[in-house]
Amino acid sequence: MNRALYDRIGIGYASRRRPDPRIEARIDFALGSCGRVLNVGAGAGSYEPAKRFMIAVEPSAEMIRQRPVEAAPVVQALAGRLPFRDQSFDAALAVLSVHHWSHREQGLAEMRRVARERVVIFTWDPEHSGFWLLQQYFPEILAMDRPLFPSLREIETFIGPAISTVVPVPADCSDGFLGAYWQRPAHYLDAHVRAAISSFSKFDSGTGLTRLRRDLDDGTWLSKNAMLQNLRELDIGYRLVVANCA
Repeated sequence: MNRALYDRIGIGYASRRRPDPRIEARIDFALGSCGRVLNVGAGAGSYEPAKRFMIAVEPSAEMIRQRPVEAAPVVQALAGRLPFRDQSFDAALAVLSVHHWSHREQGLAEMRRVARERVVIFTWDPEHSGFWLLQQYFPEILAMDRPLFPSLREIETFIGPAISTVVPVPADCSDGFLGAYWQRPAHYLDAHVRAAISSFSKFDSGTGLTRLRRDLDDGTWLSKNAMLQNLRELDIGYRLVVANCA
């Protein structure tokens, strides 16, 4: 993970990045009967099932500082150099973190090395077309993110044969990642919301924000995206990848 980036932008991250219970349930189900889990790139502690024995790995001191007292014990380390023996855990978990790793191939291989039964990764498929925010206002994000996110085929190269399932994003998603507000466009105008989305820290978003604000004010956005208003969830490219190691 880019430790310097999150030490800089991670302040207040935990208040916006709260686990969504529906996504949390999918991740918990994917972990199956695994009782001892390593959470790689764990951030402020989202999606760490309380009923399992968890150890977190996180490189950023700022993110570690925000972890609540009841969160899993955390080790400050990089995904590419996990300080654990082979098969030390029943499962290795990564939630929206692989694209931040400086050496993702090493990190994925390390997850496979320390997992005895299963590797579970929640990620975004770079072959997906994205959604209106990226297509209509911020194509820069698509251009930046596609090389950063490993393809599903690349993930399998390092963790072994895997099953990938669609994780639709709820319309009222409580976890403020990039796609969380697909039905609530005005949220992207909030600087506090954008501060919890790493992509917005990497470029000048002023032009796109001006266009989005204008289109919301004059009704252009609604006319283009009216079909979204009646949906309860939407597939915008997020995937849960599960590989069995045994």
